[in-house]
Amino acid sequence: MSCRHLLKLLRYRAWADGLIYDAMAALPEGAAAAERATVFGSMLRTLSHTWVVDDIFRAHLEGRPHGYTSRNTAEPLPLDELRRRQQAINAWYLDYAAALDPERAVEVVRFQFVGGGEGQMSREEMILHVVNHATYHRGFVADMFYQVPARPPTTDLPVFLRDVPQEGA
Repeated sequence: MSCRHLLKLLRYRAWADGLIYDAMAALPEGAAAAERATVFGSMLRTLSHTWVVDDIFRAHLEGRPHGYTSRNTAEPLPLDELRRRQQAINAWYLDYAAALDPERAVEVVRFQFVGGGEGQMSREEMILHVVNHATYHRGFVADMFYQVPARPPTTDLPVFLRDVPQEGA
């Protein structure tokens, strides 16, 4: 995959995250933290999980230990704090991918999974994973909007491509 495509996917991810966080902030008080019938228990816990996984893979890309023993925070982060952290890590991934040359993009990095076992992925596969992983879990969050009840934002890639001017397109 070209670095140009990785950047497009990371810009898409940051855009989609922004829409989800905006929509969550507009929900009634407590709705984002409310317990729901879902794997992580709430919107905030779900997005905390995606942020932790982003941070874990950032550590893998930087070649350093991540220090996590779980794939989530001990307690859900407040929405504003989680949003700030997500924006910062999204910016880090964009900067990282912008500086990534094609040879280094395909370099395989070995790491330890939080749950045990060894893993290995290329740098571009790690970036693709964090984008795909966030998309997957935003789907869970979108479903929880209907439980509020509220309508989630549309965060599909074709909508991003239509509505957001594309750099170098």
